Amino acid sequence: MFSLHPQELRILKKLSTPEKIQDFLDSLPMNFEKNGETYMSPRRVLRERTTHCMEGAMLAALALRITGQRPLVMDLKVTDADDDHVVAIFRQFGCYGAISKTNHGTVRFRDPVYKTLRELAMSYFHEYTAPNGDKILRSYSGVVDLSRFDLCGWITSEEELHYIPEYIDQVRHYPVVSKAQIKTLRRADAMERKIGAVLEWKE
Repeated sequence: MFSLHPQELRILKKLSTPEKIQDFLDSLPMNFEKNGETYMSPRRVLRERTTHCMEGAMLAALALRITGQRPLVMDLKVTDADDDHVVAIFRQFGCYGAISKTNHGTVRFRDPVYKTLRELAMSYFHEYTAPNGDKILRSYSGVVDLSRFDLCGWITSEEELHYIPEYIDQVRHYPVVSKAQIKTLRRADAMERKIGAVLEWKE
């Protein structure tokens, strides 16, 4: 299946629910890209046992695909104060949820209780802050079905998958706040900033 090795399939088939997929991603140390930028395929992530948000979203999307769902991801675009965040999207009971690999204590898993993608994206709004407390989420993308890259071999490639985040960055994004609203946003308070600074993995 998908040119995966039997041992790779055994690992992925055990990830039979979004919760199990998230638990597996949480168990993998953060990829700090110490030797340069990486966009590893799911095969490489399983072998290297480390991942960052984009790589984690791709692995999660593949695991969801094996359970019968489409391999969907969504981009959360922010200001220059931080990096964008990519999550894998799943649906249950007619609602959206998200699987997320992050080193932060906030922009993580979302239960499938959101009726629309906008609702799901907005669930990250107040938690997505810069170190100075600015709220920095500006837009979210439509879902991207990673099966469009099947002919490129994204699942098992040994090369960096730069073309996937480049494509995601270019798809249509939908704003979450207007310019007028941005001017009135309250910064996160001291307690919120303290919580937002908590990291799971030390570089």
